Amino acid sequence: MAEVSMEAKTKLTKLLLNVTIQGSVGAVQVLMSPESTVGDLVAAAIRQYSKEGRRPIFSSDPSKFDLHYSQFSLESLDREEKLMESGSRNFFLCSKKSVVDSGNESGSSSSGGGVTKTASSSSSCSKEAEEAARSGFPWLKFKDFSL
Repeated sequence: MAEVSMEAKTKLTKLLLNVTIQGSVGAVQVLMSPESTVGDLVAAAIRQYSKEGRRPIFSSDPSKFDLHYSQFSLESLDREEKLMESGSRNFFLCSKKSVVDSGNESGSSSSGGGVTKTASSSSSCSKEAEEAARSGFPWLKFKDFSL
């Protein structure tokens, strides 16, 4: 019986999430339900950003943005993923990249022998991170963190 009452006490009803938006100073704090999805968080963060009157002003269309774990994460989160399953309470929101599957198109590069994607927007955080990785710090790509 003690286990049942302990579970009832520890059930989360709201999550306080920090979303840093590309080009903005400081994170936006959003209070969300644990059952909410990543897509819900994107929409709520954009609403909160606009409500606070922050600069720069950008589109209020959530479909134009991707959510990442950090500004250094190249892979965006799945919009259908539940917030509780993400394992984080800090996120980075940036403008969505225009994705072009590269075959033999110019401007694309191959890494690891797989198909890569090219961002057409210079404001894409993924493109900025890729450019930083190509610049004089090759040790960042292959740093071994084993103990």
